[in-house]
Amino acid sequence: MSAEPTAPAATNATPLRIGTRRSALATTQSGHVADAITAATGVATELVEITTDGDRSQAAGTPLAGAASTGVFVSALREALLAGDIDVAVHSLKDLPTYPAAGLVLAAVPVREDSRDVVVARDGLTLGELPPGSRVGTGSPRRVAQIHALGLGLELVGLRGNVDTRIGRVRSGELDAVVLARAGLARLGRLEEATEVLDPLQVLPAPGQGALAVECRADDAATHEVLRHLDHPDTRAAVAAERATLARLEGGCSAPIGALCDLVEGEEGPELWLRAVALSNDGSLSVRRAASNALPVGAAQWEQIGARLGTELAEEMLAAGAGDLDEPPDPGPGPIPPADDPANPSSHPSARSAEVHTP
Repeated sequence: MSAEPTAPAATNATPLRIGTRRSALATTQSGHVADAITAATGVATELVEITTDGDRSQAAGTPLAGAASTGVFVSALREALLAGDIDVAVHSLKDLPTYPAAGLVLAAVPVREDSRDVVVARDGLTLGELPPGSRVGTGSPRRVAQIHALGLGLELVGLRGNVDTRIGRVRSGELDAVVLARAGLARLGRLEEATEVLDPLQVLPAPGQGALAVECRADDAATHEVLRHLDHPDTRAAVAAERATLARLEGGCSAPIGALCDLVEGEEGPELWLRAVALSNDGSLSVRRAASNALPVGAAQWEQIGARLGTELAEEMLAAGAGDLDEPPDPGPGPIPPADDPANPSSHPSARSAEVHTP
């Protein structure tokens, strides 16, 4: 953690109630947060399991994609927090909507796990080793678009469910591979099941992937002070840049989006290096950009600098056509009318050509 922990306080008689989804991954993540709270402050904790709309739709096998999916794993936890049923909510940060929630504060972003995607494939294969036509499972339009863009001839199959369910479809032979977040396997102690870690040059992760978001009520100063010990300024600044990119692009397009920001050592000190991509759903078109920004000594302004960097990069991407990647295709020219025919658009002064963006 970024802050030096103070001497542990006496354990509270009433434990801090930490809300979590019921899945094995969610309870593991929340358990890590609970352990970190107690180690840093001596405050006792207990986990409170809550079922979200995302869990219910996942159990039903309902596809999850598009704007309607935003926050489906988050809303029930936030409602419980605002109602006072829990004191803290722990989310996978990539599930968190980019707009603020009234009455709540993002009190801590703990140090991030590796944000990359991984492949779990039959026979220990990598994506590149799978024969064309192999069936690869993922529920993420971002992964689908970027894997299509690799030109490997793979069949992408919609997939939901917990880690066991997804990997089980490979073990059963129903699928040849699945693509998952590395962080989830690492937290579950199952990283050895990955057959390949995907290079971000091939597949950029989701904004915020690998990071956790720890929320409390905005008026709960005591809990906020406890959670302050878990906050990691490097991670908070990086995910602020990624989420600002996503927020601005969401306002101008509905394309699959990947983003990754790293804090690196530049010539004059630390700096943020941000990469992002927006793609058409089939991966045939894309807009990719990168940008960096130096950071001042001390972390007080890093989050704001990251957010500004992300917004500026997204504006550049929109200017380059990121909002037009899935526009209906031009049907092409029909019969060419005579040059003096008023229906001939090429003779009109306003005639213009379209710009095409390719990977």
